[in-house]
Amino acid sequence: MPTISAAISVTVFIVVILTIVTEKTHMTVAAMLGALLLVFTNVMSLSEAINYIAQSYPTLALFLGVMVLVRTLEPTQIFAYLAGQMVKLARGSGKLLLLGIVGITTPICAVLPNATTVMLLAPLIPPLAQDIGIDFVPLLILMVVVSNSAGLLTLVGDPATFIVGDAINISFGDYLLKVSFGGVLAIATILLLVPTLFRKIWKTNFSGYETLKLPTVQHPKALTIGAIITLLVLIFFAIGETLPTPIAPAAVALMGAALSLMLAYHSKIDTIQNILGDIDWSTLIFFMSVFILIGGMEKTGVINQLSQVLAVTLGGNLAFGAVLLVFVVGLLSSVVPNIPLVVAMVPLLKQYLFEVNLIGADTLSPDFTGQFPPEVLPIFYAMMFGATLGGNGTLVGASANIVAAGISELHGQKISFGIFLRYGLPIMMAQLVVTALFITIAYV
Repeated sequence: MPTISAAISVTVFIVVILTIVTEKTHMTVAAMLGALLLVFTNVMSLSEAINYIAQSYPTLALFLGVMVLVRTLEPTQIFAYLAGQMVKLARGSGKLLLLGIVGITTPICAVLPNATTVMLLAPLIPPLAQDIGIDFVPLLILMVVVSNSAGLLTLVGDPATFIVGDAINISFGDYLLKVSFGGVLAIATILLLVPTLFRKIWKTNFSGYETLKLPTVQHPKALTIGAIITLLVLIFFAIGETLPTPIAPAAVALMGAALSLMLAYHSKIDTIQNILGDIDWSTLIFFMSVFILIGGMEKTGVINQLSQVLAVTLGGNLAFGAVLLVFVVGLLSSVVPNIPLVVAMVPLLKQYLFEVNLIGADTLSPDFTGQFPPEVLPIFYAMMFGATLGGNGTLVGASANIVAAGISELHGQKISFGIFLRYGLPIMMAQLVVTALFITIAYV
């Protein structure tokens, strides 16, 4: 018989999700109010709520550090310069322009949060496209589906992959060896579909690119030092956890942020107040609130009850469970924000694996730093693929999609739910099939 506290925690979580999906209010406001309701209804104390946030500090620290690092580079106009060069190198070919968007977005979003990257790159696309007479809406949609997919290429490329990876203690290097190829397949799937889905632009030859006034790089010395800092961050992402004294990705990101702030201060390319003021604090507060919401269901036993249902349904059949998760999580992520979904699924899957005696009780602790049995890892990989790629399916599936839609509307064209669905749904379904096959062949 469910307790009142359990009923409150589930009800609040569902209401928050529905509020976000229907866009009745801003997602951060909805999640924050939901988290505070759990405190005000005594489902948990304020200190317990803060403790649930503290348990997930690596995610918060990593993305705060990367956001600061990226924002510090903005005055150099490096992102505007790259976008301009993309149009220039296309030399009037719609085919090369589409491939250029894939080429420029993929490496950036492999190491930077996709929503942050879209905020920097997407505003540059409409004016450039309008100058050469091309509809910019398909270009923005292509950019966001690539950005969402490229997040699978590295452990730090997407919040969902990092949350799951941190939960199973996978290192940056191990992720590259075991999971990244799935991200490569996701990008390859987009490339195969581009000539069909973006047929009109693919066959277009445009003019006017010769006379475009393209952005130039500003503050070259600061950019050089910033590039060195970024390169060092990437190197330590890869090797930090293998050093005699391990350095976690979150610590590396914060050190990169501190160095970039020092660079901004001494080079005077921007003020510290401006940089910190432009950080996406709403996303970080959203993360914190979601951790509390899931903590409420964990504390009241809801997660445990759901895991028992999963144990009865799947038993110990991890092969079937992994393939099923790719599609179930993928479809859910197309209509439900993937961050709360993943945060809820991680403890649920851990508890399920414990129920079927595949992991020990010690692995359920947030402080567990050991390795999970290799045979259970594919079910977590499946969740990474489903949660990340599911965001490509609909306009509300990922924060990067919503950012691009807002930018498009500012430039006079609305990206409707239906327009996005026309491009996003075929890409998502093809990617889910491909990654399910990859998991089956590689691990199952």
